[in-house]
Amino acid sequence: MERERAGAFFLYFATHDIHVPRVPHPRFVGQTTMGPRGDAIAQFDWCVGQILGALDRLGLAADTLVILTSDNGPVLDDGYKDDAVAKVGDHRPAGPWRGGKYSIFEGGTRMPFIVRWPARVKPGVSHALISQVDLCATLAALTGRTVPAGGAPDSVNVLPALLGESAAGRGHVVQHAGRLAIREGDWKYIEPRP
Repeated sequence: MERERAGAFFLYFATHDIHVPRVPHPRFVGQTTMGPRGDAIAQFDWCVGQILGALDRLGLAADTLVILTSDNGPVLDDGYKDDAVAKVGDHRPAGPWRGGKYSIFEGGTRMPFIVRWPARVKPGVSHALISQVDLCATLAALTGRTVPAGGAPDSVNVLPALLGESAAGRGHVVQHAGRLAIREGDWKYIEPRP
């Protein structure tokens, strides 16, 4: 960011922190009471803070779009025994939603999608329906580019929703987590199974 601060830049920061095996750096071990999972989340939070802090320090924060998102809903135990289930207590990682990672229910298919762009986006909560697939068409529109013919055929430009200028996102989204579902407005149809 320091090297490219005079011009436009793109940074993709893919973290491993909370994926298994959860092995936080020694300086984060014991930072929480939640074991390796909690310590890995603290490490992730620190990493994101370092990026945001650098943008602030370099005077780039106001004009930089930051998107923080995940690839699926939460999971406490997917074969890695680190006491995450025992230590979660009353906390519900998926919030009010049913299911988690590997599940077609909302807890598995809804994920965090946080946007920070102080010069363009006002703080708030949006209920617009979007999909990460939409990043292709949306970021192309934002940068004045076009998606090549046949490229990203399922991507929808949801830039007004991303910027908080509209409550409308895409009309529907097809979801897959072992089976298919379609979400439209407040409704979700999940393909039946025996």
